[in-house]
Amino acid sequence: MNSFQNFIFVANTIKMELKLNRPICFFDLETTGIDIGKDRIVEISIFKVFPNGNKESKTWLVNPTIPIPPQTTAVHGITDEKVANEPTFSELASQVYNMIKDSDLAGFNSDRFDIPLLAEELLRAGVDFDMKNRVSVDVQTIFHKKEERTLSAALKFYCGQTLDNAHSAEADTMATYEILKAQLERYPDLENDMKSLSEFTTRKKIADFAGMISFDKDGDEIFTFGKHKGVKVDTILEKEPGYFSWVQNADFPLYTKKVLTGIKLRKLNTK
Repeated sequence: MNSFQNFIFVANTIKMELKLNRPICFFDLETTGIDIGKDRIVEISIFKVFPNGNKESKTWLVNPTIPIPPQTTAVHGITDEKVANEPTFSELASQVYNMIKDSDLAGFNSDRFDIPLLAEELLRAGVDFDMKNRVSVDVQTIFHKKEERTLSAALKFYCGQTLDNAHSAEADTMATYEILKAQLERYPDLENDMKSLSEFTTRKKIADFAGMISFDKDGDEIFTFGKHKGVKVDTILEKEPGYFSWVQNADFPLYTKKVLTGIKLRKLNTK
């Protein structure tokens, strides 16, 4: 029995099913590194669950177009040679987006890593991705708030299973799906609702994935870095208009630039 078949078997042994108003996509990325702005995807696996109980999954190997460092290959086992003839993410972007466009998103450490990096890749490929009208559920946050463990330990703790083929995107994706269902069974105070789970797993309210633009107590966007740390974005855009151009031309994540542009356009439209 391979790892995917093993997780399907585990799925059939866990009674809890998710209460969904819309599809939810569990996903995991294997990458060239952990720099959201610079690193690239080498493998992506998506497991989509529909409100009627139907499920579909897809896994792609991806040519990152940049070298995979040996220390990263040592973690996930994916070499430059293995992905040399695979499609680039730009070639796969429309397929990936079509699978997730109507869905909420879930993963393990996904709010801090997988979603931000996926957003960068989609924006780089010309796909206008954002999180409006969808929520995210970070299964790792539930685990850390409740038990403080790793993904492998979480699967063992909640499901009594050993995570074979760890750091395979498909295995990690399926493990995350099973863990969330087991968490809902274990903790009666967790509501089986994606919006409630999203609120529970949100560490801090931020405007962009990288956390460079956050919100103050009044709900206004503020910068969280540099000389304008803690200052309202609207204030800086008005008093120092050149700062917007500096951010746009500097080495900031594409999604941060997109959010800043949205704030500027909103401000112009209210004049």
